Amino acid sequence: TRLQAGQGYGNTLNCVLTVYRNESVAGFFKGMSFPLASIAVYSSVVFGVFSNTQRLLSQLRHGDPSHAPVLADMALASVVAGFVSVGIGSPVELVKIRLQMQTQPYIEANIKLKPTVPGFPVYQGPIHCFRTVLQKEGIAGIYRGAGAMLLRDVPGYCLYFIPYTFFCGWITPDGCMSPSPSSVWLAGGVAGAISWGTATPMDVVKSRLQADGVYLNKYKGTLDCILQSYQHEGLKVFFRGITVNAVRGFPTSAAMFLGYELSLKAMKRDQTETNP
Repeated sequence: TRLQAGQGYGNTLNCVLTVYRNESVAGFFKGMSFPLASIAVYSSVVFGVFSNTQRLLSQLRHGDPSHAPVLADMALASVVAGFVSVGIGSPVELVKIRLQMQTQPYIEANIKLKPTVPGFPVYQGPIHCFRTVLQKEGIAGIYRGAGAMLLRDVPGYCLYFIPYTFFCGWITPDGCMSPSPSSVWLAGGVAGAISWGTATPMDVVKSRLQADGVYLNKYKGTLDCILQSYQHEGLKVFFRGITVNAVRGFPTSAAMFLGYELSLKAMKRDQTETNP
């Protein structure tokens, strides 16, 4: 977020050192509480929508919900999951980014448009941030950047679930009923790195739109943000943070898929023992 929407950071290492120098270790955990409180619901809904959409499509296409889905079914299920994720995740992302960016210096000639002072906290915490944005900007403010997030998540989840399924099938030896935990972990990590790496351009736009508004509203919408960013900083601006996104995407997605698959196995085993 700091690399994508902030100012004065030359590269990832410089950003890390600057944050640590100015805000110590606590600076790396700003805005964490709201995503932490909602990640379980968010992830379960996204994975649940994806798997149930797949089962529904298999039922309609083959008459058997357990039938292996074709590529088109996986793509459609990923698109549905992407749409649902924006409805849940957009307000959470906005609060997280506002909290992360509220103490950043904002270099702008007409900064007097807003009474708040750059460099000082605008929001006291996630609840105060959510309530303040809702009061001042309404529902539209809470979902600011949702269009960019939609353009990020719909193709992003296609490049998340489809590569995972492909790599799982490729790694798993013939004759095995299900992939091993190590195969799930590796396939999930690779899928996460691919998804986050390719989603970076729209992630930059989303971060800038959601960070915009702490002091003044610079962008009118997704297209305006894209045009202004390109005019002022060139094409390279859309790849800010791509290394961090790809590196972060591997362990988080590996853990996510592993937890999902192990949880499903545990629940199926309990059902089998309960209903032999």
